Amino acid sequence: MIKKRILNPQRIRRIEGGFSFVPHRFLTEGFLASLEQKELLLYLFLVLASDRHGLSFYSYDAICSLLQLSVDEYIAARNVLIGKDLIAFDGTLFQVLELPQRSTKIRESNERCETPLLIGQLLREVQGGR
Repeated sequence: MIKKRILNPQRIRRIEGGFSFVPHRFLTEGFLASLEQKELLLYLFLVLASDRHGLSFYSYDAICSLLQLSVDEYIAARNVLIGKDLIAFDGTLFQVLELPQRSTKIRESNERCETPLLIGQLLREVQGGR
């Protein structure tokens, strides 16, 4: 077993002012592995921006600017986080939610998102209707 020791006692993290934290379960139960880079970036931003209740109300243009995301990338990442039950969004206000029980909403890291397939199917249907 590795014995831990504090490397820099003058720089121990403390929660002051904000209330940002990510539970250890986020790593150990596969939530981190289930997110792609932009989804993880948005999730961590919302964790940092939220108050003690997980609430924040950054606008999409501010988020896109700060995270250097296109609107489409932002919407896709936001929708995945909502679908995985990690955040709630009412059109204005975000809430970072308590991590759900491990569920089928969390895909394994080697699985691909079904969204491209759905878009491809939609395009085929539209083209077939012409």
